[in-house]
Amino acid sequence: MTEDTERNRFSARATRYARVSTQMGGVAARMAGARLLGLQDMPGSAAAMRAALGGLKGPLMKVAQLMATIPDLLPPEFAEELQKLQSDAPPMGAAFVKRRMMAELGADWRSKFADFDLHPTAAASLGQVHRATTHDGERLACKLQYPDMASAVEADLSQLQMLFALHRQFSPAIDTQEAQREIGERVREELDYQREAKHAALYALMLKDADNVRVPRVRGELSTARLLSLQWLDGRKLLDFKQADQEVRNRLAVAMFRAWWHPFSQYGVIHGDPHLGNYTVFEEGGEAAGINLLDYGCVRIFPSRFIQGVVELYEGLLVNDEARIVHAYELWGFKGLKRDVIEVLNIWARFIYGPLLEDRVRSVADGIPPGQYGRKEMMAVVRELKAKGPVRIPQEFVFMDRAAIGLGAVFLHLDAKLNFCQLFNEAFGEAGRSPERIEARQRAALAQTGLS
Repeated sequence: MTEDTERNRFSARATRYARVSTQMGGVAARMAGARLLGLQDMPGSAAAMRAALGGLKGPLMKVAQLMATIPDLLPPEFAEELQKLQSDAPPMGAAFVKRRMMAELGADWRSKFADFDLHPTAAASLGQVHRATTHDGERLACKLQYPDMASAVEADLSQLQMLFALHRQFSPAIDTQEAQREIGERVREELDYQREAKHAALYALMLKDADNVRVPRVRGELSTARLLSLQWLDGRKLLDFKQADQEVRNRLAVAMFRAWWHPFSQYGVIHGDPHLGNYTVFEEGGEAAGINLLDYGCVRIFPSRFIQGVVELYEGLLVNDEARIVHAYELWGFKGLKRDVIEVLNIWARFIYGPLLEDRVRSVADGIPPGQYGRKEMMAVVRELKAKGPVRIPQEFVFMDRAAIGLGAVFLHLDAKLNFCQLFNEAFGEAGRSPERIEARQRAALAQTGLS
């Protein structure tokens, strides 16, 4: 690395720290004002925070969205605004893209493609996507990482500590120390596109028999640690089908359920970022047939005991077996739980598991207005834990909870009406309930895809 290059990197890093520190400092001040005055939101402060943070390209958007899913970390109005964050930073220009592609694939990079569109077709938190075509005629989505993202990630994560530290000063109901560690590890993993390529291969293996879920092929010879070339999958936005016939919406919801629960129940793997931009709908014969999975940066691999905890909690809640419920929390990594704290955790557990516990066709909200769904339960949990807690969230639990909430949001958007209890039991089956079989399948799949 030349002295000029290193100087430029240092300058970019210093600029990033300064910008993020200024923005996050303003956020902290607004949050503190809201907390100290006993307000849910100082006038306009939550919207102003989103406006301040939304223009920063890179992982801060993703970190902020993750924070918004942790109960009591942010006042409700702040969390609601952070959920709306989208990257609106300007894309890399054509000349810059050429230099980046040369850095990844060499000076003759253009000769490796029959066609490459220098103008991005989509933006992501860490990079942008370009359409391309190979010499054998395959259409590709090439995700090219923005420059110096490793420094941007570290800048954002270091400033994240400010909000967590602030949170600890205001009688928190949730101890977020392990959550902070989990967010850092997963966001750092997303920098490695070679790992993401292995995740895509893993999902192709796990879902090879699912005709209603499509996983793109990886073109390894056109991929690096900062460039990922995947098969282009044609599809329409999921929200295009909000007004479709009930049968169509149910069909798409079943595909989403399969895409998420089958890998988890059989292999202990979840996609931890189930937001609407990571899916499109493919059609066959002019009708919606299933789901395309488009992004594999945020994937979490769990030990078999964690999957066993999911089943134990389900069975315990189903028959109100306190011993099994407590055992489930312990399998997840909760420690030293008191009886009254367990009762509070059960409020949230019954909310999350609610659609799975009733053996009947229903929607997720089951008549509750979407804007109010889950709000009462979350407020009750926070209120009770402030009096009886706090409780420390185990590291492994963070993305499981986030993914479950995100998946539920998709079902809410589709207003799907299904027997979720039946789907859950089909996903696990008897084989899925065996830790030994899960471990064996997981080991084999990870070895086959180079993740072991």
